[in-house]
Amino acid sequence: MRIIDAHIHRLTGDYAAKIAREAGHENTESHLRAEYERLGITGAVVMGNRTLELEPHSYPDFMRYCIGLDSSTPWISDLKHTYGMVERHLQRAACVGVKIYPGYNFQYVYDKIYYPVYELAGRYDKPVAIHTGETAFASSKLKYCHPLTVDEVAADFPRVKFVICHLGNPWFVDAAAVINKNPNVCADLSGMLLGKLDTPAFFNQQEGYIAHIRTWLEYMDAYDRMMFGTDWPIVNIRDYVDFISLLIPEKHREKVFADNARRIYGPDF
Repeated sequence: MRIIDAHIHRLTGDYAAKIAREAGHENTESHLRAEYERLGITGAVVMGNRTLELEPHSYPDFMRYCIGLDSSTPWISDLKHTYGMVERHLQRAACVGVKIYPGYNFQYVYDKIYYPVYELAGRYDKPVAIHTGETAFASSKLKYCHPLTVDEVAADFPRVKFVICHLGNPWFVDAAAVINKNPNVCADLSGMLLGKLDTPAFFNQQEGYIAHIRTWLEYMDAYDRMMFGTDWPIVNIRDYVDFISLLIPEKHREKVFADNARRIYGPDF
């Protein structure tokens, strides 16, 4: 089975090296490429951040990216420049969408500051991925990244594709309600685990958590709008393939592991 990893990060520095080691990996391109080849992963979508400049967003041939608007980039200080740079990225074939980080920016996704970005995404027919659910740092604010907020913009921009990243973990019920209501909303299943697992023990100990996710996946029955993703480098990739395989019925796995990402983010993998 071919796989596309629809949600990764390209991080550098000691923090990235540490979390990669804790997941049983090395935070290097060569290591990631080797792991992908071993597991049949043919492509990945980088959730880009930290800069709006074009040149730093150059990635290996098996990667595409979403240009990100996050708190480490002073994008709010000059919105005309920001919108112009977002459009320049969206004009590139390698840029397959936009990533919004509301919990880190302290702005709801329905803040009007984002509306020109959504209009650009609709014009170029590229999705908007939104971080929802738990965050990596205590300085962030959870109220801004609740998945229910995505309903506001999905309703206002019905021709724009929105991706609820992490399926709103742990607010799966709310994410399911938004996805059920809005045909232009999908989700990636990344970032639900952390580190390297003792897989059989984890599946036994976290049976309730796993059953809860599976319940709402079955409730939605929207397997044509779910995408596999790891949130690399925070989790062991092999473990995560096993984890998502446990959640997804076999008849839907090809869609979730690859076909949906090619349709939502583009076929050029």
